[in-house]
Amino acid sequence: MSKMFSGVAMTNSIVLLLFSLTFLEHGLFIQRVSSLGINYGQVGDNLPPPKKVLQLLSSLNINKTRIYDTNPQVLTSFANSNIELFVTVENEMLSSLVDPQQALQWVTSHIKPYFPATKIGGIAVGNELYTDDDSSLIGYLVPAMTSIHAALVQTGLDKYIQISTPNSLSVLQESFPPSAGCFRPQVAGVMTQLLSFLRTTKSPFWINAYPYFAYKDSPTKIPLDYVLFNPNPGMVDPYTKYHYDNMLYAQVDAVIFAMARLGFKDIEVGVSETGWPSKGDGDEIGATVANAAVYNKNLLKRQLHGEGTPLRPNMGLDVYLFALFNEDLKPGPTSERNYGLYQPDETMAYNVGLLSSSPSTTTSSQSSTSTNSFMSITSSASTAIKEGKQRLIFMTCVSVLAIHLIIRRLY
Repeated sequence: MSKMFSGVAMTNSIVLLLFSLTFLEHGLFIQRVSSLGINYGQVGDNLPPPKKVLQLLSSLNINKTRIYDTNPQVLTSFANSNIELFVTVENEMLSSLVDPQQALQWVTSHIKPYFPATKIGGIAVGNELYTDDDSSLIGYLVPAMTSIHAALVQTGLDKYIQISTPNSLSVLQESFPPSAGCFRPQVAGVMTQLLSFLRTTKSPFWINAYPYFAYKDSPTKIPLDYVLFNPNPGMVDPYTKYHYDNMLYAQVDAVIFAMARLGFKDIEVGVSETGWPSKGDGDEIGATVANAAVYNKNLLKRQLHGEGTPLRPNMGLDVYLFALFNEDLKPGPTSERNYGLYQPDETMAYNVGLLSSSPSTTTSSQSSTSTNSFMSITSSASTAIKEGKQRLIFMTCVSVLAIHLIIRRLY
């Protein structure tokens, strides 16, 4: 009886291992998808209400979104959903939030009433403060972040909410080749303070990275395929010998090298904004529906594979696409109002589906008949997972049969 029990126990253990491996594989898929978020800008007079936006994001299987304020309507509407919000302290508020009491008041009125019903996972303190045309707020940044973090500690929220700030690539003095990455001398001092804060609080360094801008400025020097993630020869960093087949990863690694030059090699880097405009002015070369669709489609494929950069190949890259909607009230060139995957009426500006039942579309009227883009991506990944599970089940069954034969021989 004990011999038979040993055989059964061994078989049961193998079956349990099978299920563990199956769920582990599924868990890896969830983790990969969770590395993708989308920016939900609201600079428009024709956008759907937050409740409808929540329904749209849920239908797309997107579980993270970033907003550029702490809009009470959004925070309330997203309560009891599975979507995590990355909220923002507006630039003009930084000087007042240096004061610890003001920071505590801000947290208790803008964050605490909504948490945990609304999943607030991060606070962006300011946005792109290190720009060439505005440096007046730089001195307030780290003191404000410190005060807000202290307020989170005081209210018991620091364990759940990270604090960082999105930076434009103008913080870099050099970015090519990636190994030459270094910060501008004007911001190196503040960067050291910021990176010290991020290391202490275990928070990521966020960058807004747009290969589109580099291509627009030098279309004859930068290959379009290189910035669109299309197959291309790429470039090899002459010092590290790392091969780069796209500009976004090169930009991320340039930031990592810049941090290392200041003595910070252990901080995660995430992309808080990246995207491509579907329309632009006459001098905005490359701003087309076709290019926007290709850029975002190829980036989504990379995200589903959980890729890291050449410098950190085993560390997946968190990315927030810009943006969910075209926003008609944004100032500046035409491109600024045309980064959305969707029109305000919730029709697709273009289709980034991987398994669309109809040819890829380029207009909102056509896109209404196409398979939902992100659902298609999920379906593609699910198909791959099912195939992997079938292979795993087959191999495990073979192993179980072999062990049964061994047990019978022994006993």
